[in-house]
Amino acid sequence: LGYLNERSGGSILLGAADLLDSTAISGASRNFAPGFFHYGDNPDSRTLTMGGICEDGLSCILSGISGFGKHCGAGASYGAFISPLGHIPARVHAISQQMKQEVHRSRYAPFILQCGHAGMKTGEDGPTHADPQALQLHLENYVPGTAVTLTPWEPQEIWPLVAAAFQAEAAVIVPFVTRPGEPVLDREALGLAPASEAAKGVYKLRSAASTAVGTIVLQGSGVALAFVQEALPLLTQYGIDLDVIYVASPELFDQLPQEERDTLFNDQIAATTMGITGFTLPTMYRWIRSDIGLKHSLHPFVKGHYLGSGAGDMVIHEAGLDGEAQARAIRAWLDDGGGN
Repeated sequence: LGYLNERSGGSILLGAADLLDSTAISGASRNFAPGFFHYGDNPDSRTLTMGGICEDGLSCILSGISGFGKHCGAGASYGAFISPLGHIPARVHAISQQMKQEVHRSRYAPFILQCGHAGMKTGEDGPTHADPQALQLHLENYVPGTAVTLTPWEPQEIWPLVAAAFQAEAAVIVPFVTRPGEPVLDREALGLAPASEAAKGVYKLRSAASTAVGTIVLQGSGVALAFVQEALPLLTQYGIDLDVIYVASPELFDQLPQEERDTLFNDQIAATTMGITGFTLPTMYRWIRSDIGLKHSLHPFVKGHYLGSGAGDMVIHEAGLDGEAQARAIRAWLDDGGGN
């Protein structure tokens, strides 16, 4: 956002619920005047102050700014809080942008609802903050074409996804990003698709070296990193060769031509999949179409309880979503007749 703000002459106005730096949204104003915006005393600042930790008010003000079409409002906080509290202003913004077309045809004016500190890796703050339910409130939950959700799994995917979201001309853009700094991986050396593929929304992260015994669908940074760094080497050691698909944005995927969508993901693939998500199981229903696939799919509530507090890796382990647990679950799925 910092690059886009600079190139656009300061078109992005931002705010956060007391979390400007930890959500990294402060980077959007890095080359502008420091401090908070004041029309008379500090007009060159791009950072607004809106009452502290108040995600609903923050979202209302910034979506209202976006509505005028001169600036893009971008608000950030914990996904656990800004996702539900920002849902009403985001939905109203989408409605108003659609209604505007009845009077004057124009592209939608974008509003960014940044769900930071998303998922289990915020485990030190407890289950009230490390909330897997935040994505389900927005995912495919708007009139088609009015909103886009983004779930990059590693830093290199953020740029192509944000760029694709702006190019899609959505009224509401809802990225989900984790708090800890994640490694920038050598995807080519790991046999993974380039990060630019994320702009398709759904893409094949890894192709089996020979005949795939099944397809794994991943969604979310914590589980995808655990799969790539821990589970995949174990599966290779066991001689289990899989296709792996990553879901970065169903809404961007829906904007692809039908033929391309059918190539990337179709009913035949859906019948042979098992899902691993860092969010709730319903966010996987579109991609996992068999009872056996759903039975073995992994998600934070798979053990039937909210997770505890602790370091992110420990919370992921508690959920049974660490790499070793993923590998065991995949073997159990295959032993139970899942896959091709």
